[in-house]
Amino acid sequence: MNMFLCIGKKLQHLCSASCQKVVCHSKSGFFLLTYFCRFVLRRANPLLVQIVYFVSLSFLGFGVLKALKPRTPSFTPKNLDLFFTSVSATTVSSMATVEMEVFSNPQLIIMTILMFIGGEVFTSMVGLHFIRSRFKTELDKIASSHSNLSSTNPIIVDQIELGVVTNFNQVSSLPKPNEVHNESHESLGTTSENLRYLSMKYLGYVVLVYLLVVHVIGVLAVSLYVSVISSAKEVLKNKGLKMLTFSVFTVVSTFSSCGFVPTNENMVVFRKNSGLLLMLIPQVLLGNTLFPPCLRFSIWFLGKFYKKKESKYILKKTQEVGYKHLLPRKHSVLLVATVFGFILVQVIMFRSMDWNSEALMGLNAYQKFIGVLFQSVNSRHTGETIVDLSTLSQAILVLFVVMMYLPPYTSFLPMKEDEQDSESCDRMKKRRGKVLENLIFSQLSYLVIFIILVCITERKKLKEDPLNFNVLNIVIEVISAYGNVGFTTGYSCDRQLHREPNCQDKWIGFSGNWSDEGKIILIIVMFFGRLKKFNMDGGKAWKLL
Repeated sequence: MNMFLCIGKKLQHLCSASCQKVVCHSKSGFFLLTYFCRFVLRRANPLLVQIVYFVSLSFLGFGVLKALKPRTPSFTPKNLDLFFTSVSATTVSSMATVEMEVFSNPQLIIMTILMFIGGEVFTSMVGLHFIRSRFKTELDKIASSHSNLSSTNPIIVDQIELGVVTNFNQVSSLPKPNEVHNESHESLGTTSENLRYLSMKYLGYVVLVYLLVVHVIGVLAVSLYVSVISSAKEVLKNKGLKMLTFSVFTVVSTFSSCGFVPTNENMVVFRKNSGLLLMLIPQVLLGNTLFPPCLRFSIWFLGKFYKKKESKYILKKTQEVGYKHLLPRKHSVLLVATVFGFILVQVIMFRSMDWNSEALMGLNAYQKFIGVLFQSVNSRHTGETIVDLSTLSQAILVLFVVMMYLPPYTSFLPMKEDEQDSESCDRMKKRRGKVLENLIFSQLSYLVIFIILVCITERKKLKEDPLNFNVLNIVIEVISAYGNVGFTTGYSCDRQLHREPNCQDKWIGFSGNWSDEGKIILIIVMFFGRLKKFNMDGGKAWKLL
């Protein structure tokens, strides 16, 4: 008996020692992995980091979507179409080659996650965290330099952005070493660099709260509307969609400017639910074109009650904070005016050209106005639609192409001539001697190349099916993918010159009927459009005289 007790105690001791070693090794491995990730992210090129992020996320999303079963067992999407959908959700493009009602509830949840963590507000918040972490590292270096050198030789430190330039100067009349040491530690708590770090930290919390509050209010509002309005509730019931899944999916998609809706018809099926459309319009604006002014207003409002010093610094020192979505006051005001100006132009054009068209048939005057307003707001990077775009006039389609091409923060910002000259000189100095950057084309040049490539891959269908496959439809599809919008003219069997006996009309994008090569090109366009902010100054070496 004693022998068994002895063996049991030894086994228990051995197991506890082994568990401690496993835990210790796990903690060490996690620490090393975290340190390695931070080391890479702090030193890697931001463009390379985002390419790896979106590509990895797309492949991960594809793998999970592939592992989960679709809602319709009789139809399983092709691997390329599943990867296309994953890329579309990750890059918030909402280009569809598969009907949305094919996906099961777990797959819709995965797509919701992809849209949320692929949205610009979320990725910019993560980027702000790493900028702040890098700046904190530089502050620690300054503090350690003061601690190590104050007792021997005093230093004069100049901080430039996130880097540190240290100059050691011998000065004849200096305070005693102990006094320098004490003063350096006291000054670190009140310097502008420390205030800048605290302001960046506070800004990160504001963006997080902004992100969560808008989503929570949106989900509650949409859920309440769907549960109260019988027509909207009946749509979800007929399509077998859960109310909570629909609300979360739609709000996340709308705020992140994706445009996916878990119904085949997008928002066409809700075209008479003007209340729902009015709820989604603020979500479109708050997550995209009006995010900078709304963020600035949030900081100003919170600064009245909390963190007044940090709020004041953020509002006045927008350039020093380094957050691209935080614009100066004048730029924010002009951005608001420009956004509503573009919406007004589209509403007037829509009212003049297509008010009595087939696209708005069956709606009363109020429903038409709300529908036109909703459509005009969504042309800037969100892509939800209440009409079949193929039924609209060509002039409206061309206007939508222009709206989709414009970056989200496009604004009329008058500049003085000396400011323009100084900026152009600075850019020329930065680009001088960089051969590779001089060879970079403009955004429009790349789009022309992509359109030409698609016309080459689809040249056979351009001849055999010219009413569906025409250059304008291809241009709309490519520009929509580049702008991460999701507008599409679709494909109709009725427009075929020679009707195929097995042709079936489906609620998918026009690209759903492209060849595999054409779909791959559009995948590249979606990635390119999601990362276009890194090449906004491309093509400066080309002078048109």
